Amino acid sequence: MKGTGRSTLKVDPYSALIGGIGGFVTISILSLLTLWTSNLWIIAPFGASCVLAFGFWDAPLSQPRNIIGGHFISALTGLVMLYLFGDSIWVMAAAVGLAIAFMMLTKTSHPPAGADPIAVILAGSSWSFLFTPVLTGSITIVAIALLINNLAKKRRYPAFWI
Repeated sequence: MKGTGRSTLKVDPYSALIGGIGGFVTISILSLLTLWTSNLWIIAPFGASCVLAFGFWDAPLSQPRNIIGGHFISALTGLVMLYLFGDSIWVMAAAVGLAIAFMMLTKTSHPPAGADPIAVILAGSSWSFLFTPVLTGSITIVAIALLINNLAKKRRYPAFWI
């Protein structure tokens, strides 16, 4: 448990600046869309998705397939479990476990999406939650990540689509 290695994370002030700007712009846009429309465009897991999309843009779990697919599959899992079995802690735990398994099986693993079933079940969400905020919000994150990450010469986003 002591660990003998050192962190492989590198400190790059320029990348930190781009990452911070990306997160700020994305959450600002999603928040403003929520204020200006009658729809919810933002959920807490999107903040963590921004960390991956802008801070670790080249990681496999940060790619568009993973951000959009991971959130969609996890929220869908939460909704199915909620409507089939109710809102008990055991249903919530099972939904998170199933979401992890489904993301892995579909190659859409995205750690922040693991929180989606919890959000769905705690809020007692309706089926519309799958589209707004989950699908529209995750597509918005990817669209902004495509723009901001590719403005920086050192970055190429996405690393892959499929």
